[in-house]
Amino acid sequence: MTFYFMQGCDASILIDSTSKSQSEKDAGPNFTVRGFELIDEVKKNLEAACPSKVSCADIITLATRDAVFLSGGPFYPVPTGRRDGLVSNPDEVNLPGPTLSVSLAFQAFSAKNMTMDDMITLLGAHTVGVAHCSFFLDRITNFQGTGRPDPTMDPALVVTLRRICGAANDSNPDPTAFLDQATPFTVDNQFFKQIGLKRGIMQIDQELANDPLSGPIASGYATNATLFTTRFAQAMVKMGSIQVLVGNAGEIRKNCRVFNPRRRRAF
Repeated sequence: MTFYFMQGCDASILIDSTSKSQSEKDAGPNFTVRGFELIDEVKKNLEAACPSKVSCADIITLATRDAVFLSGGPFYPVPTGRRDGLVSNPDEVNLPGPTLSVSLAFQAFSAKNMTMDDMITLLGAHTVGVAHCSFFLDRITNFQGTGRPDPTMDPALVVTLRRICGAANDSNPDPTAFLDQATPFTVDNQFFKQIGLKRGIMQIDQELANDPLSGPIASGYATNATLFTTRFAQAMVKMGSIQVLVGNAGEIRKNCRVFNPRRRRAF
């Protein structure tokens, strides 16, 4: 959820919808976000030890850093002092889609003062995690209406993904596939090696290797793991500083899922 920065790093994605208002959490692009219960547990323990001292925004950022480290990635210092937002608006969720070109995807990052290098580096987070079949089904069945799979995907991977997605059933209507088919539980540069072999799962992932704007950077990461992890840490810190609330702005929520009663505002 660190990557859902459209309002800035203010924990607005944690707010629950109510019977009267929908929050950012329930906007379509956010349906696959997970980990809310973990943030709840951390917040509960922090409130018991030091009430109203650590914001939900800081919890997200610190938990992400620790998850990266525990998955084999770098440990990096994270600035703290963020405060939580007072607005959670689903209409402001406008995340780059999985089928966008590199140049179109970059527009969303550029709007937040992120560079092309930042975007490519952060998409390297796809070294862990999964994608639902609905996000890439066209690539393995009917790419751009051709009736054939995407020619930029390794045929062996097409077979594997068709098997995974073909196993859909009532209890699991939208199966998932690892975004990194080599080391899916480790933060490393294997993602970039995989897309260099035409084994990117989502179209935007594969475009990183194919597009002349991003290809040289992606190729550099594929051959230099240290370069990737170093820049990944830097990009994560930069992203975690987007439009943060500090000082007296915002609030420090007692419960990450709801605004504090005395400061509550309409969505």
